[in-house]
Amino acid sequence: MVAVLAGLAPVLVVLLSLSGLISAAETSMTAASRARMHQLERDGDRAAARINRMMADQEKMIGAILLSNNVINIGASALTTVALSTAFPGPVGALIATAVMTVLIVVFSEILPKTLAIARADDVARFLSIPTWWVVRIFGPLANGAQWIVRQTLRPFGIKLSMETDVLAAHEEIRGAVEYHHSEGLVEASDRHMLGGVLDLSEMDVTQVMVHRRSIAMIDAALTPKELLAELLETGHSRVPLYRDDPENIVGVLHAKDVLTALAGAPLEAIDLPALAREPWFIPETTSLKEQLAAFLKRQSHFALVVDEYGALQGLITLEDILEEIVGEIEDEHDSALEGVRRQADGAVVVDGWVAIRDLNRALDWDLPDDDAVTVAGLVIHAAQTIPKVGQTWTFYGHRFQIVRRERNQITVIKISPPQARAQD
Repeated sequence: MVAVLAGLAPVLVVLLSLSGLISAAETSMTAASRARMHQLERDGDRAAARINRMMADQEKMIGAILLSNNVINIGASALTTVALSTAFPGPVGALIATAVMTVLIVVFSEILPKTLAIARADDVARFLSIPTWWVVRIFGPLANGAQWIVRQTLRPFGIKLSMETDVLAAHEEIRGAVEYHHSEGLVEASDRHMLGGVLDLSEMDVTQVMVHRRSIAMIDAALTPKELLAELLETGHSRVPLYRDDPENIVGVLHAKDVLTALAGAPLEAIDLPALAREPWFIPETTSLKEQLAAFLKRQSHFALVVDEYGALQGLITLEDILEEIVGEIEDEHDSALEGVRRQADGAVVVDGWVAIRDLNRALDWDLPDDDAVTVAGLVIHAAQTIPKVGQTWTFYGHRFQIVRRERNQITVIKISPPQARAQD
């Protein structure tokens, strides 16, 4: 028996050490800072470069590591069972082997190495990058085969996954990190909204932030120069669409800067203001905010008109509208803070129906959903599944919505009481 145990001990030490290194590699590779690894790779660090190449196919890497670790652990358990069954015939040897290997594997091959790896994830990942690289090269094809078997097994249950399926979306990983640090008090609400706004640009289209056609300030091109200038000044905007005969017939966009330049060289009566208008830029309503931001920068234009698939005008969008999705409301001396939102003494707020849900969330640090509606009025109609009447009260998403004013089929004013205000009633 002594001889058997003496021969088994060094083999177990080697196998458990290998298992511990592989466990540490798995934990450190997944916990290592990707940003730091990319920066180290730019600085010429070869270990970081190997880590980044392996992380490019994270599913293959993790599969290879798990497969190799299981092979070693199962092999070590099998050897121990055979050796102890020789020393202790019958089921006693198997029971002893099971108890001993469970303790050894859990403590020395799992908990201990993973604890060290979490504490120094970046350093451990770089230190183990070479052996991990060889593990992936050796066991990677076998891991791909195992993945194929798993996908074929899931297919009859209606779960279809391609081999290219990304198991970890980078945007969701970043968003989750931001939300976690915000909940821990390490990220301020303004920073959380800003970072979330950047991530949301590719998921939102222009209709979600545009100025609706009902609210567009536009001018009739048939007006006299004096009337047209007065209308331009009254709008308070630097760019205003001009229409002819029908508001749907936009013939140009008049820029206040062009008007001032023309006035510097000639009297108002002698200027053909509609001729100064620039050609309107029409974009489809399906354009994402990320695409439109790139288009604004490429075209060096800050103003576009949104049309639907039939060419009908839906609204307008500016560069400022997109930037406000990232940094919040941009106000100047002509803007009023929280336009359309009026705080009440009882803690409630009176909100105009056209106010965007995202703007309200940012202003009041609320979390009303904006997946199915853009405006507060749209949210109430969607949740109520009807157009409420004046005086009706609905409770959705932890808030109480009371209809204050309605014009025909349009909800124009709503009183919203947050949970804190209701608790005091």
